[in-house]
Amino acid sequence: MTRSSVRGSTQGEDVRQGAPDGPEAAEGAERAEGAETALDGAGDADGGGGRGGDAAGGRRPGRGRRARRVLRWTALTLAVLIVGTAGAGYLYYEHLNSNIEKDPLNLGDSKVAAPTPNAAGQTPLNILVIGSDARDSEENQQLGGARETFGSTPLADVQMLVHLSADRSNMSVVSMPRDTLVHIPKCTDPDDGKVYPASEGRVMTNQSLGHGGPGCTVATWQELTGIHIVHFVMVDFAGVVSMADAVGGVPVCVDANIHSRDAQGHGSGLKLAKGTHPIKGEQALQWLRTRYGFEDGSDLARAKAQHMYLNSLVRTLRENATLSNPNKLRRLAEEATRALTVDPGLDTVKKLYDLSNELRRVKPERITMTTMPNRYVGARVEPTEDAEQLFRLVREDIALDGKDAEKKEPQEPEAPADPAAPDGEIAVQVRNGTRTDSLGAARGRADTVAGLLVERGFDRALADPSVLPSEERTVVRYPSADLEGDARRVAESLGVPASSVRRSTDVSGVTVVVGADWREGTAYRAPEADDTTPESAEALNGADEGACMHVNPAFTWS
Repeated sequence: MTRSSVRGSTQGEDVRQGAPDGPEAAEGAERAEGAETALDGAGDADGGGGRGGDAAGGRRPGRGRRARRVLRWTALTLAVLIVGTAGAGYLYYEHLNSNIEKDPLNLGDSKVAAPTPNAAGQTPLNILVIGSDARDSEENQQLGGARETFGSTPLADVQMLVHLSADRSNMSVVSMPRDTLVHIPKCTDPDDGKVYPASEGRVMTNQSLGHGGPGCTVATWQELTGIHIVHFVMVDFAGVVSMADAVGGVPVCVDANIHSRDAQGHGSGLKLAKGTHPIKGEQALQWLRTRYGFEDGSDLARAKAQHMYLNSLVRTLRENATLSNPNKLRRLAEEATRALTVDPGLDTVKKLYDLSNELRRVKPERITMTTMPNRYVGARVEPTEDAEQLFRLVREDIALDGKDAEKKEPQEPEAPADPAAPDGEIAVQVRNGTRTDSLGAARGRADTVAGLLVERGFDRALADPSVLPSEERTVVRYPSADLEGDARRVAESLGVPASSVRRSTDVSGVTVVVGADWREGTAYRAPEADDTTPESAEALNGADEGACMHVNPAFTWS
């Protein structure tokens, strides 16, 4: 069943049938106490496509109902950790390997340069965790979704980027709301060669999974963030239930009685009394996909609940040895490997185990969970300037908890593969992006900077008065790899740092956007870098044991 979970093409197939029992992983049990970290994310069955909603119905005014209620769930890289632990014994190794589905890492045409190694030769690891709402098995169907959704094209309704620092001292997690508007690049299906053209305009990011598989979701993330992704892990929601049950329960907290169900039937069905409770199995899935009942009923509130669950899971694994039981360990290994789809770099138990050794080195107090800062665009959302700051911190391997031992010098990107053309042959558009929330655009900035470039030999530089963006910092954008060298050369001539040269499908050629940091004069001075995590990222520390979800009064009971 290679890739049926991605496109929903294998209808009626139960991916959980026919897996034989193997011998007990006795040797693997010895490694269980080292299982120290895991990561996951979730969605819900609430039926809304966006974050917001009123207290009772959970929907933003004016938002249309979706034709079907889609079960949103979670992606657990707990699998990465525990599979590796079980695999340490190498018992029924080939059987476990055969459980794991494989898919290409990147289905797009463009690539992002790998980060430069630090002085010790270490490089960061960026892993994209994807949650699919596939209805490709009877079990998945029972967990959520109407009959008419069976075998339908799945959506990447959970997307979490896991960043492990080069020195392995800290970990950052960035969640992207499922309804974020992005450009999906051209992707080619590796199975049948079908080409999915680049999206016309921006579409919801969760649609990327249906453009050939998880490798297109990876390509979409790389194009948006400029972050080099080395692995992906995708899980279906049936796997979430089985793995959460095998772990034995994770404590979560609510500040009031909650029942996630409204008069129209929307909600995950989660019902808990006020206080802290261990949850597992299907109840864990309900927690991870609950939107109706937590805070304002938004995807942001749901992400916060997911992050709390993650942190609690990590602490649970570190504080007890419940997985030292060989039977429990074997069961979890079976469930985890069946639930996974990974890239070729993680397609064996040994590879997963090696990755788990990397992940488990990070202590909970050095794990930071965040949500991509965003703002509404109608009923959807888009990244804000704070989101770009968050992406930059990840690109430059700067810890989101602010506890780096010493300030890291920004790394210069690798030299572009295609060198720059002669200055006089480079076509450059200059746009005035000096407008801010409190100030209008500074007059004549595009003309001034275009004239400056002409004086410096860029004879084809022109001001573009038709577009007036708003940019906090001056940037140079380019649309394709063959123009990267040209963009770098333009930036160098203006004194713009290489870190502000970015690939973007929003432009058709090399484009300078004069930002609010250059409202006057002809000499550009890059502002001091702000290496703090934006407040709008809603950061949550992994060691925070006092976190408790606020219950919306409209969803409580007595």
